[in-house]
Amino acid sequence: MSISTTDRIIVTGGAGFLGSFVVGKLQARGFSNLVIPRRREYDLTAEADVSRLFDDHKPDAILHLAAEVGGIGANRDNPGRFFFANMSMGMHLVEQSRRRGLKKFVQVGTICAYPKFTPVPFQEADLWNGYPEETNAPYGVAKKALLVMLQGYRQQYNFNGIYLLPVNLFGPRDNFDLHSSHVIPALIRKCVEARNAGANEIVAWGTGAVSREFLYVEDAAEAIVLSALKYESPEPMNLGSGREISIKDLTELTARLVGFKGKITWDSTKPDGQPRRCLDVTRAKESIGWSAATSLEDGMTKTIAWYERHIARG
Repeated sequence: MSISTTDRIIVTGGAGFLGSFVVGKLQARGFSNLVIPRRREYDLTAEADVSRLFDDHKPDAILHLAAEVGGIGANRDNPGRFFFANMSMGMHLVEQSRRRGLKKFVQVGTICAYPKFTPVPFQEADLWNGYPEETNAPYGVAKKALLVMLQGYRQQYNFNGIYLLPVNLFGPRDNFDLHSSHVIPALIRKCVEARNAGANEIVAWGTGAVSREFLYVEDAAEAIVLSALKYESPEPMNLGSGREISIKDLTELTARLVGFKGKITWDSTKPDGQPRRCLDVTRAKESIGWSAATSLEDGMTKTIAWYERHIARG
């Protein structure tokens, strides 16, 4: 059953980085009956709070974007919390949605669910061919378990839930905290602060040899909204740019775009994470007619400009 602009839609995480862009895309399409639950009002890890959320707002559909996650350091420090929080949020939301007969449930999963040594490019069929990279496995396994839940609920209850696998996101409004952020905002902050301080060196984590794929946040938001409107399959679907870059090259690109001319030193005592990440995005092109529109360099330029305007200058 498809959703319409008159439906009441709960967007968990709708005030966050990705969620704020998803809400904007929905509003641009005429969706005005949107509910954005805040943690101070509803603890989504608690079944009673989730039930109260449904009682209070009586939604027709859920876009579940809320998550507890961070970069390698935060994942390493919080494996138990990240498993519990992500598993319990999804589990309670899916069950309440089933009980109340919602039209659709959109679960945003994670690239961290893929096995550590997945052949590149990652295809959705590879999802179960091994264990995730150890530093983010608790988060990845919790998110992947929700795919199993949605498929089981579809089979038993004819519940309309879909599962999306976005690659590493970046863009304006990201988290730039050096301990909990992902690689692009961390590099932007390090390079901007070093440039402003006249420093002659920055220290980057790992060896720089691993690779990543990045998706600009507005492109991801467009894909999620299109999926909510069009995608009906029980099979997971990758969302990515299909372009891979080494962390070394990414760091050098960031330094160049920021204007930091000093030395880049690699701290190989820090973990690299998964060796490679690059997605096969054929299913998204064929199923919803979507492909990423923003190049890495253009997206980085916009993100750096936002950071300098909103954070670096206080």
